[in-house]
Amino acid sequence: MAKMIFVNLPVTDVAKATAFYEAVGFVKNEAFSNAQVSAMNWSDTIHVMLMDHAFFSVITPKTIVDPRTHTSAVFALSLDDRAQVDAITQAAIDAGGREAHEAEDMGYMYSRAFEDLDGHGWGPFHMDMNAAPPASDGDAA
Repeated sequence: MAKMIFVNLPVTDVAKATAFYEAVGFVKNEAFSNAQVSAMNWSDTIHVMLMDHAFFSVITPKTIVDPRTHTSAVFALSLDDRAQVDAITQAAIDAGGREAHEAEDMGYMYSRAFEDLDGHGWGPFHMDMNAAPPASDGDAA
């Protein structure tokens, strides 16, 4: 079995969050969704679980922070080309999300950033590994 990742995100409105994630290209898995949680598939191995605050509170006793004012993580999504990076960012904006910063172009890597309706950060990017500069001895591996 392939290793998978499931990102659990607390959201204020599961239905609205589901519509947002569908608009940016995630696919809802009805088998693992209900009124409290939507299982959203990015790929066969990457999934996002959109959970209302009551359901999210079952999996952790920690306080749910407001991602509009506090950052706990930013999730990067690798895409095939720059056009896809622009397309997903525009889809996020059109679906009510917020662009988090202007495009960054390092030549070999191109990235954008957006926040979903609740403020969770996403960083779509495209990297041309053939054009990346060689790592120096001081660079982290």
